[in-house]
Amino acid sequence: MSANIDYFVHERALCESSHIGKGTRVWAFAHVLPEAKIGEDCNVCDNVFIENDVRVGDRVTIKCGVQLWDGVTLEDDVFVGPNATFTNDIFPRSKKFPEKFARTIIRRGASIGANATILPGITIGQGAMIGAGAVVTRSVPPDAIVVGNPAKIVGYVDAKAVVAAARAPVGEARPASNVKATDVRGVTVHTMKEAADIRGSLSVGEFERDIPFVPARYFLVYGVPTVETRGEHAHHECHQFLIAIKGSVHVVAFDGSKREEFVLDAATTGLYLPPMTWGIQYKYSSDAVLLVFASHHYDNADYIRSYDEYVALTSHRHA
Repeated sequence: MSANIDYFVHERALCESSHIGKGTRVWAFAHVLPEAKIGEDCNVCDNVFIENDVRVGDRVTIKCGVQLWDGVTLEDDVFVGPNATFTNDIFPRSKKFPEKFARTIIRRGASIGANATILPGITIGQGAMIGAGAVVTRSVPPDAIVVGNPAKIVGYVDAKAVVAAARAPVGEARPASNVKATDVRGVTVHTMKEAADIRGSLSVGEFERDIPFVPARYFLVYGVPTVETRGEHAHHECHQFLIAIKGSVHVVAFDGSKREEFVLDAATTGLYLPPMTWGIQYKYSSDAVLLVFASHHYDNADYIRSYDEYVALTSHRHA
């Protein structure tokens, strides 16, 4: 046991670092090298090895059998499951070292499942969840849930997928245009007017009536591989209205506090995203065509692409 009263080191651990935060516990057979930095209230379990160029934030849990190699950063409140594997060299050779090891960053609040493998030089976003045994080959967005080999996004934390389309009972007409509120600030689901007969079907919407603004532009998204994720940004001023005119697309909307996921799979359903809504589109079907109306012309300065910046800008709403 360490003589330092601020943190605990088991008598069978080897902790060579003095950069250990108050309340941290280092358990049996763990080995921490001299330059490693570990924050407060962390739990470093049995048989953990931590190299020199490693930074660990506060309240981090590192379960048994984990090795943190040079170049790994774990921010505050990260959980690392047993036997999770980190790497820091994309082309490792015995006795040959790169000039600089790749930096792997696990953002605050993220969780790494047991036996997951994290390739070098990637970032796991804030609050993301990596499934047990996943092989993560590229960076993961904030709050995404990924599983498999190679890891793919299968959902988002606290965002249960719901079918946005209002399904009319068999034999009944689809209701006239109506608007349904959601749990996400300002986001609404719109059921558009539809006329169907033997000649085919027609769906119609009027700007400023069914669609709550006059668009300055439109764009179509199609041919997206199902593994890809699009969006991942918000707008300062631009309003958007999304319709999957073919196939299906999952859309995640977040207002800084509440998150909801919508399945757009009908040409008669629109999703309105007001300014300052963080939007993500993923799980495109192979035939998906997404039509997006935008209230403003393209302006790169209107985009908020940093998730941390977005959360900071919306924090006042929930203070």
